[in-house]
Amino acid sequence: MPYDFDLFVIGGGSGGVRCARIVAGHGARVAVAEERFWGGTCVNVGCVPKKLMVMAAEYGLAAQDSHGFGWDTAPGRFDWAALIAAKGREIGRLNGIYRRLLDGSGCAIFDARAVFLDAHTLDVGGQRLTAERIVLATGGRPARPDFPGAAHTIVSDDAFFLPDLPRRIVLLGGGYIAVEFAGIFAGLGAEVDVVYRQPLPLRGFDEDLRTDLAQAMAAGGIRLHPGATIVAVEEAGGTKRVTLSDGTALDADLVFTATGRLPNTAGLGLERAGVATDAAGAVRVNDRAETSAAHVFAIGDVTNRLNLTPVAIAEGHALADRLFGAGPRDWALNAVATAVFSVPPIATVGLTEAAAAARGPADIYLTRFTPMRHALSGRARKTMMKLVVCQKTQRVLGAHMLGEDAPEIIQGLSIALNCGATKQDFDRTVGIHPTAAEEFVTLRTRTRVA
Repeated sequence: MPYDFDLFVIGGGSGGVRCARIVAGHGARVAVAEERFWGGTCVNVGCVPKKLMVMAAEYGLAAQDSHGFGWDTAPGRFDWAALIAAKGREIGRLNGIYRRLLDGSGCAIFDARAVFLDAHTLDVGGQRLTAERIVLATGGRPARPDFPGAAHTIVSDDAFFLPDLPRRIVLLGGGYIAVEFAGIFAGLGAEVDVVYRQPLPLRGFDEDLRTDLAQAMAAGGIRLHPGATIVAVEEAGGTKRVTLSDGTALDADLVFTATGRLPNTAGLGLERAGVATDAAGAVRVNDRAETSAAHVFAIGDVTNRLNLTPVAIAEGHALADRLFGAGPRDWALNAVATAVFSVPPIATVGLTEAAAAARGPADIYLTRFTPMRHALSGRARKTMMKLVVCQKTQRVLGAHMLGEDAPEIIQGLSIALNCGATKQDFDRTVGIHPTAAEEFVTLRTRTRVA
């Protein structure tokens, strides 16, 4: 039977837009539907606006640090409303770029929710449309808690639109969202408490990174409550009384829950298309982005595998070339670098020490030092760098860093790791002096064997 479109993409985030554009470039008839905002979570309520807010916090810290360099910078007044307005203008600009990219490639655009009616038919904002192939790229959504008083809390989507900066904030969660917003709010002058179940934040990251980040957060004035969770929130007179599982009571103006994200699949009618999901609602896919329905595919966070924007883009591009082009390029997804824009930031690529040790003996190279800037600023901040090396082959299996510019530095090292660089390759590389990055090529003494 003839279809309205060769490919229909549900979701106008980075992965879905990339997939649609590449397919359209191959000459196919393509449509994209987005019910909320173009660019998806990352552009609108994720990494882009969050990093802008981190930068705002860093300006305040830099003003303090300037005193150590001879500046008599006076404390300024931070204007939250001005930041939110500037952020909104930039996000609006990016929204427009995503739409123009799709327009320019010849894609049909629908500002509407798309729901399956049957295997090849969608209800798109009340319009019935058919497609030979369909791609799910609907991303994720914040998990909302269910403890007593949870209605008095916000999630990450809400944090970008607060009318003013609360003075006292309690954050629940030990993942990247919690630690990033803790740094933002503390850097902008709020009193911040962070509550998390684990002994250290950022479960799944290298243990040295986790330990050093907790110390850095505490040094930045953030109060940490490890091994605890929120059991209830009561509100009276604008103040929220937060009760923790260890009996601690905290008063706050804002309670922010960051307890993870869930695949955004509810209400899409996947069962009518024969698309299987797991217990968390994630679409089940193989390594070719194929679902249980032969003509339906899924990419990005909706599959709940490696939830990173560049990974969704790579998956979307590869799928487009596989279905309509000459075949996909070879994306390196085995050692994907990632960053957490905490204050200070962390970045990592490859295996943690524990993961490497589980495969066999690993040589660990580790250094901690006061970065050059803070030798004069007097700020109590350390940089940590770590290499995890296979003892047998001397291949560098993991690189981890906490400190200023960590994401920029680790991005470069990720190329080396994906090319199979050895410790000897690092050793024979001449560093740039004076930089923090040169430490990665001057780590000569093994710290320990894992």
